[in-house]
Amino acid sequence: MNPSPLLKELVGALQILPGIGPKSAQRIAFSLLQRDRNRALQLADVMRRAVEAIGHCRQCRTFCETEVCELCRSPQRDAAQLCVVESPLDVAAIEQSADFRGHYFVLLGRLSPIDGMTPESIGLNQLEQRLKTGTVSELIVATGTTMEGEATAHYLRQMAGVSGVRATRIAHGVPIGGELEFVDGSTLSRALASRHEY
Repeated sequence: MNPSPLLKELVGALQILPGIGPKSAQRIAFSLLQRDRNRALQLADVMRRAVEAIGHCRQCRTFCETEVCELCRSPQRDAAQLCVVESPLDVAAIEQSADFRGHYFVLLGRLSPIDGMTPESIGLNQLEQRLKTGTVSELIVATGTTMEGEATAHYLRQMAGVSGVRATRIAHGVPIGGELEFVDGSTLSRALASRHEY
């Protein structure tokens, strides 16, 4: 079957989504066109409005529709604790699963000179200014455990030290309910090194 040029373009456009390959994109495109075109138009409208209206918080850089997000405006949050994460998705994950009541700073990436991700491009100059205000007493580093995430964590630790701010790193290790035989060696090594009193 030779798809129409527009259908081919739709399938190609859907592949920009994470985890969507050519086959999945084709299934989504056919489903949108075959089942309910009104809902497809509604989806397109919501996507357009979201892209136009959602920006970044001036303070923490997460997604929001206002100049400062709800979390940064909340008087119930502890300004002395600042958790640094790589993406707005990380903020959502922590908010859904943890009792963290501090503030956030979203890097929108991680250090990777090969990919052009410099300290300036991930907002570290803005973070440095925030640390210099004296309101932050603990910088919680919650970057990933990839090589780039670890390099970013190291840079953040140094930055905190220069500003006289205590730097901590979120714990990494064996997941609850996990069997040791299925845990990879580096995770198990980190879990042993980060052990605490029981």
